[in-house]
Amino acid sequence: FMRYLSMNKIIQNLIAFREERNWKQFHTPENLAKSISIEAGELLECYQWSYENIDRNKVKEELADVMIYCLYLAEYYKFDIQEIISEKITKNEEKYTISDSKNNCKKYTDF
Repeated sequence: FMRYLSMNKIIQNLIAFREERNWKQFHTPENLAKSISIEAGELLECYQWSYENIDRNKVKEELADVMIYCLYLAEYYKFDIQEIISEKITKNEEKYTISDSKNNCKKYTDF
């Protein structure tokens, strides 16, 4: 049985992990952004030749890596995760109205 942690506790654990290894010195915004992109590439690699019979554990690990670096970058800038995601959802609701975007995968500028 795995206990689920709150987002604040997850972030605290990540910071402790980083501090114990003295890695903050390497976690510049540029390096974190690069790491997000690199890990996203590794996630995409899971689907390189086919999306059938994918290794779900590999997807899970790579997705976690992407999110961990995103959380480190948010922590660097002191962004509140819930706040920035809520703000983005609101912006997306304005750009992608139901009437324009339902069953439509076009970008909002192409409506």
